[in-house]
Order: sequence, then C-alpha cells, then structure tokens
Amino acid sequence: MLMIRLQRTGRKHEPTFRVVLTDSKNGPKSGKYLKNLGWYDTRLKNDAKKQLDTEAIKHWISKGAKLSLTLHNFLVGQKIIEGKKLNALPRKSPIKKVEEAKPAAPVAANPAIAPTA
Repeated sequence: MLMIRLQRTGRKHEPTFRVVLTDSKNGPKSGKYLKNLGWYDTRLKNDAKKQLDTEAIKHWISKGAKLSLTLHNFLVGQKIIEGKKLNALPRKSPIKKVEEAKPAAPVAANPAIAPTA
C-alpha cells in the first residue's frame, strides 16, 4: 500500500522534512521513496516554511494512498484537506499499583542446626 509521510532530513538539531510518497513497508529512515511531494522546514518563518505540491497530494489520495497521522493533522491544519485532526500520540495505559509484599512469617528455629557457642 502506498503511503504519504514525512521523511526527516537535515543535520542534528536542524530538522527539515520531505513529504514523500513511499511503500508502507519502507521505514521512514530508509531513504527510499517513489516521489517527492514537497518539503517542510520547522525553523523558517511562516511565509517560507513549506512548499507542498497540493495537487499531487490530492491526486495520490484519490488513487488510494494513505496519509500518516502527523501529515494528516498538518494538512488539515493548513486547510489543504477536509476532516478532523486525529490523535497521533500513543494511548496512555493506566498505572498499575503493585501490592506491597507482606513480610514473611519468621521461620521457627530448627533445634538440630542450632549454633554452638
């Protein structure tokens, strides 16, 4: 299945992202992609922050490509696609309380192994 996702590029502490069309089995760090659909730079000011090929993104969505949750939320926020934002964070599991272990009953001294004085 084809997937449209963000692929991180750039140096350490200077993140930039490519918006790429890739096979869903390729990992985000593999570097393999079929088509580059734009880029997004978090460090730039709002006017030069992104350059996306919106027509190509809509075309591939109509052909059946799925969006990653983060990219879906980004495109909804930019009003490129319609819809609600989805929760991309993992669901928190409740903290399980561990019962404190009861102190063990004192073991009766065995007279056969009594210490000698």
